[in-house]
Formats: sequence, structure tokens, C-alpha cells
Amino acid sequence: MSSLVSEFDFSLPPELIAQEPFYPRDHCRLMVVDRERKTWEHRLFYEVLEYLEPPDVLVINDTRVLPARFWVYKEETGGKVEILFLRHRGEDWECLLRPSRKIKVGQILRLQKDSHFSWMVKGQNNGMWLVNPLFSPREEENLFQSFGEAPTPPYVKNRNIRLEDYQTVYARIPGSVAAPTAGLHFTPRLLKKLKEKGVKVVSLTLHVGLGTFQPVKEERIEDHNMHSEYFVFTESAAQTILEAKEKGGKVVAVGTTVVRVLESIWQRSGTLKGMEGETNLFIYPGFHFQVIDWLITNFHLPRSTLFMLVCALAGTDFMKEAYEEAIKNNYRFFSFGDAMLIK
Repeated sequence: MSSLVSEFDFSLPPELIAQEPFYPRDHCRLMVVDRERKTWEHRLFYEVLEYLEPPDVLVINDTRVLPARFWVYKEETGGKVEILFLRHRGEDWECLLRPSRKIKVGQILRLQKDSHFSWMVKGQNNGMWLVNPLFSPREEENLFQSFGEAPTPPYVKNRNIRLEDYQTVYARIPGSVAAPTAGLHFTPRLLKKLKEKGVKVVSLTLHVGLGTFQPVKEERIEDHNMHSEYFVFTESAAQTILEAKEKGGKVVAVGTTVVRVLESIWQRSGTLKGMEGETNLFIYPGFHFQVIDWLITNFHLPRSTLFMLVCALAGTDFMKEAYEEAIKNNYRFFSFGDAMLIK
């Protein structure tokens, strides 16, 4: 049975879209929703400690956000262009260029008037631009660290966000152009308390791409072409999770990226094992979860694949009711917003 994208729409007052990070990180609000009882509680995030116990395992995404946004100039005209680097394609970079109306193949984009950091526009691929760096690959890391800005999502109008505000405290492997935002709420102290309580914490890596913000434009969700993202999952992480499941522990995913990696591997293998590759798994109502039990996540955009995923886990009608309750109670939404625990 097909589902319409319109079924996942809801009205959100724009003033509830969080424009800056919350500090202390673990003092944001936490809505705890119970799928079986169809109830919810209003808590603070650090109280998540009360809900987890051994032999539960918390699974986090340790990807690190690249400072991937730059302002560059067309060599011919001096026109200013925003460039957002997304991922390597061989020697080239796939990127977004804004405004892109007058961009031409063969144009040179330069970081500054006299800078040797420049790129040649090679063409388009699936709606993204391909540019070729005209400098040594060895200089790339220095370029990003010296000149790059935090690639905050389009609904965050505040352009003064520091990159460290858009990183999880456990970010380790560079490669994302968006943060796995459910993890932003954790502090070193909270993670330490969870471990001291006997809760295992394991990590995987999924590099978050721009597709996480792309709206679903098709009328039927089955027609949506899901974006693909690169992941790494170790054998030791797989064994820790399988052992926890054998002992009756809950697998608690921190964020939708973790869900997609774990469920992708199970779909391909019928179990959990170390794996590296790409996933374009699209989770929407009707999906049968095999690995995760609970999910810690943020409040998502209407009609987004992320909202469809939480509806698959908790039921569309119940999620809409919970979101309505969150809106009524002025919860903060999206990347810098408050959190939800689906249990």
C-alpha cells in the first residue's frame, strides 16, 4: 500500500526553529514517548540516565563536520558565490554553488583575488556541481581549517555559529557536511555517568550528506530517491551490540544515522558484522526494525525522510500527536532544538 508524502505534513510555527545551540548541552528539554502506552513525559536531557541500565548499549555516530562552507569569487567578473563542498569524486569535489544561475563550465572560482586556492568548474552531476581543485591535495586540510565556515542548515539564519557548536563532543572522523544532531545533547560528564552505570557506548561512522535536508518532492514516498551516505562499522562494535541483545539489553540509537547503518547491515547480512560502504536505506512506515530498540533523536522537518523514520518506529498518528504536544509546549525544533527519546 502506497503512502502519500502529505500524510507526514504538519504545521510548525517558525519561531520554534532553534537558531543557536543550547548550553549546557544536556540541559535541553527531552520528551520521552512510550510507543506501547501512547504516553509522553517532559524531562531534561541529562535525565536520560534514568532510562538506561546494563546491559543496554548506546550507539553513537562519531563523524566530524567539515568546515565546508566558503565564499569564492568568479575570476572573470568578481561575482561572489557561496560554495558548499559535499564529497570527493575522485580528484574532484561535488558541491553546491549559490547563486548558480550564471555558473559556466570552465569558469575559475578563486578563494580571494590573489589567492592560489582556486577551482575549475567541470560540470554538473545529479544536480550538484563538480569542481576540480587547482592546487595540491596536501593543502586541502589547511584550506578547510583556515578559511572554512560551519555548514549550518538553511533554516538556521544565524551565520555566526562556531564550528565547535555544530560538533558532538565525541566527533572524531572528518567527513560530514551536517552534524548528527541527536548527539549534540551529550556532554563528557553524561557519557561518563552512563559508562559508570554499566551502559556500553559504541561508535560507528556515517558521514552525513546534504541529502538529509532535501525535501521529498514526490507525491508518493515510494517514489523518493533516497540519498546515499558512506559508513564504517567495526566488527568489535557488532559483537558488543550482539552480546547486549543476547543478554536482553536494549540497543539505543543516538540519531537516525545510527539507525540507518545498523538496519542496513542487518538487511544485507541477516546479522550484525563489520562493514564499510554506502547506504541509501529509506525507512518509512511498514519497515520492520531488526536491530534498534529505542531511539534518541531531535524534532524533524515536516515531510522529511527523518520524520518518516520516526513515524515508522512509533506510528504516524502517535508521532503527530507527540509533535502537536511538543509544539504546544514550545519545544525547540530541528538541528539545535530539543530531543526526543522514543522507547
